[in-house]
Amino acid sequence: MSSRIILIGPPGAGKGTQAARLAEALSIPAISTGDIFRANVKGETELGKLAKRYMDAGEYVPDEVTNKMVADRLSQDDAREGFLLDGYPRTAAQVAELDRMLAEAGTELSGVVELTADTDEVVARLLARAEKEGRSDDSEDVIRHRLDVYAEQTQPLTDIYRERGLLREVDGLGEVAEITDRILAALR
Repeated sequence: MSSRIILIGPPGAGKGTQAARLAEALSIPAISTGDIFRANVKGETELGKLAKRYMDAGEYVPDEVTNKMVADRLSQDDAREGFLLDGYPRTAAQVAELDRMLAEAGTELSGVVELTADTDEVVARLLARAEKEGRSDDSEDVIRHRLDVYAEQTQPLTDIYRERGLLREVDGLGEVAEITDRILAALR
């Protein structure tokens, strides 16, 4: 059975951790736009330099750039039988573009999981991570701005997927293994 899953939730809700665990449990690749952006920033590619400007300001990288990277990644062999998208789509325009990509491939989504988490808890998590990893994109002001941008731009996506009957809301706070079990149960 193929699984094509989107994992959404505010920055710091634990999406990266859960994506890796779910990918392993379901034998599908976890595709993170954040990882793709960071790899380009680290490699100082043209795309990376462009993406860094947006990321440092706590803004989203433009759809056109993001869509091209995702389309390229989804066309690779390991994603043919399924995938888990983390960090994409983030806008209604990206939802439409993903719909187009899937239709072109003759496939559709299996489910959309939204990890929910308390804002103050998320801010505390991200500040701790920024300190540990030395991430320039994670000051408290930038984090709160990212959460506002998330609520404003990404929240409407949950409405789209709820209307399609694909959305599963899962509490993102608690023990890592517990959260993974909650997500897998929600997808069944």
